[in-house]
Amino acid sequence: MFDLPDNEILPLSKEHVFWTWSAQAKVNPIAIKKAKGVYFWDVDDKKYLDFNSMTMCVNIGHGNERVIKAMQEQAAELPYAAPGMTTKVRALASKAVAEITPNGALSKVLFTLGGADANENAIKLARGYTKRHKILTRYRSYHGASAGAMAATGDPRRVAWEPNLMTGVVHFLDPYRYRSTFHRTNPNISEEEFARDYLNHLEEIILYEGPESIAAILMESVTGTNGIIIPPNGYMQGVRALCDKYGIVMICDEVMSGFGRTGKMFAIEHWNVVPDIMTMAKGLTSAYAPLGAVAMKPEIAAAFNEHAFESGLTYTSHPISLAAAVANIEVMKQDRIVEHAAAMGASLRRMLTDLGEAHPSVGEVRNIGLFGILELVKDRSTKEPMAPWNGSSPEMVALRKYCADHGLFLYTHWHTVLIIPPLIITEEELKEGMDILDKALEITDKAVK
Repeated sequence: MFDLPDNEILPLSKEHVFWTWSAQAKVNPIAIKKAKGVYFWDVDDKKYLDFNSMTMCVNIGHGNERVIKAMQEQAAELPYAAPGMTTKVRALASKAVAEITPNGALSKVLFTLGGADANENAIKLARGYTKRHKILTRYRSYHGASAGAMAATGDPRRVAWEPNLMTGVVHFLDPYRYRSTFHRTNPNISEEEFARDYLNHLEEIILYEGPESIAAILMESVTGTNGIIIPPNGYMQGVRALCDKYGIVMICDEVMSGFGRTGKMFAIEHWNVVPDIMTMAKGLTSAYAPLGAVAMKPEIAAAFNEHAFESGLTYTSHPISLAAAVANIEVMKQDRIVEHAAAMGASLRRMLTDLGEAHPSVGEVRNIGLFGILELVKDRSTKEPMAPWNGSSPEMVALRKYCADHGLFLYTHWHTVLIIPPLIITEEELKEGMDILDKALEITDKAVK
């Protein structure tokens, strides 16, 4: 059925595929044919260490036979059921997700196709529950590429599609200590005061916009591709308090930071905060099948007891995807993958710190669990980035090429290098990748002033 010589995959793809996030004439993808554990191989049998979990999603690693078997068995038994029906796997998947939410408090689950429509449905739920319209999100957030999720996104990917996006979104600043707008002349401010200043900034915006008009505050629990920005202690607790004070729904986007990525099942658990709604995807199935979810407190769901929730998709609660989710969650529990990610997070922090000390182009390193980043700069004193805002540079292109040439697949974003490997990675495999990156950073060191 799928008979195609390896050497024809790339040319045929270039002829017929329309590529996302790309200028079509400049695309030159890796043609891959297999993957296992933390590695994948291209059609020329070149081996790559996957330092980005493909698209920050293959949390349990590639080729896990238990998940594959669950999907195969579900396909043989019942490959599809209409969204208005229920199935054994739908019952089991909703229970499995509800039980792992913080304190098991988000006991109602709406399944979607991925992270973007999970966030859009979360917004609809919050608006329906509060009868308010505005949504507050952060400038360095990314919430998805559909029209509503893109409107909620704060970064430049939103700007390309404006003004034809969802209305009612107001953005505010992230508590980004390394490049803090408020504390450039006071870099040694205490963490408590730093958090308080950014909470005061948020509350001021709430008051200016009118609390009675704001349905929800939507945040990535840890900002993902736009910086791995880890909230300071007290910040998430403060957001929770502001939401309670003004009757605003707190939505945590755990699409990237969930399912063990930060060393907890969900990142928000680091701060002992329970949101009203939580969105997820990616690690929900470890990308073995497309699936997203919106978990919510029962009172949110109860707002729709007497009138319909006017939303849905043909593939909502697709049985094969749900089978992947149930099996994936079970694998994470059986193999203690979350605990392993927490342990490896300490190893990653040590290795990142070593790179920072060895290379003058590294301005700062950050990580929480296996969610890491290097900020590359041309000047440590001024923090001039190695690439401009929403752009790249010859140095960043060369660094990424060096890594790829030497069998390390990773993601660079503007002036940063993201380290987001599968959660099953060992210390030896982590060091293998960091040794390659160590050599690659010699390229950016040459640009330091």
